[in-house]
Amino acid sequence: MLKKILLVIVSILVLAIVGFYIFVQASWDKKYDWPGPALKSSTDSTVIARGKYLVNGPAHCISCHVSGFDDLVAGDTGAIVPLQGGLMFTMGPLGNLYTRNLTSDKETGLGRYSDEQVFRMMRHAIRPDGMASMSLLMPFWKMADDDLVAVVSYLRSLDPVENNVPEAEWTFMGKAIRSLSPTFKPIEKPDAPAVAPPMAATIERGEYLARYVANCVGCHTERDMMTYEAIGPEFAGGMEFEPWPALHKYLGADTTLWLRTPNITPDINSAFSKFKTPQEFITRFRQGRAYAFSPMDWGPFSRMSDEDLTAIWMFLNNLKPVAHNVGDIVFTKEKK
Repeated sequence: MLKKILLVIVSILVLAIVGFYIFVQASWDKKYDWPGPALKSSTDSTVIARGKYLVNGPAHCISCHVSGFDDLVAGDTGAIVPLQGGLMFTMGPLGNLYTRNLTSDKETGLGRYSDEQVFRMMRHAIRPDGMASMSLLMPFWKMADDDLVAVVSYLRSLDPVENNVPEAEWTFMGKAIRSLSPTFKPIEKPDAPAVAPPMAATIERGEYLARYVANCVGCHTERDMMTYEAIGPEFAGGMEFEPWPALHKYLGADTTLWLRTPNITPDINSAFSKFKTPQEFITRFRQGRAYAFSPMDWGPFSRMSDEDLTAIWMFLNNLKPVAHNVGDIVFTKEKK
């Protein structure tokens, strides 16, 4: 009798494992045929200049869409480097991602895609091939129409650079997470505004930037590092970044050092609380990074306007204080 029970249990487990494997293989690369927004890129110089500010400033495209560490560091210090993509991000047990070529190259860059495909990618997190992208890393679904047009118009104006970037390399675990986690699902109804709040020192402008352009909320919120879903209060910090050995070595940094994002709500003990005035906040951003290996996009953010940085300070200062002690910002973990 016991053997029969064990056989049934084992059979159920095998069927469950096989069923899950089939489900993952059939769904991880699901295609979506949703239409993109009815937006068109522009050749107007004013629109392109606005896009240049966003790409190299608050939207920080220059922090990822480069080919290697030389351009990553150069872009961080203010140089305009080719956004040809190819930089590899290791996602631990999920696999490897490669940033895409954003130049106007018609074979390997954005030049091969229509406006509808590009705007759909940014608004709905759907790649040109129909697969969902990782919306947390490209959180522009609520970027206003006029800003979206400005960004794409600037990217269309870039000189073409031929760079055929490899496709992402997903492990089975990565494919399973893609199949199950909302983080890897497209944004069906983004409800984005047509016009961005004007560049002025207002809470409205600050919230728009902190949530939908600079993406402060993406990193300064504790997240499950397998699914990237939020597990802590917004803006209260606690997200952990494991060492990126190749970058740490390139920068001459200790490869055992982790980083944890600070609490940026106006709690009395938070990192944000030390900035009593907008000017103190602006001064800190103008100084750039304190840690060479910090994942914070200090370079692009340091080039934001005084009005935009003041607006972000006003928004953060208006948040409900959250008492969340995240611990040391720089730390090490014992190997298991």
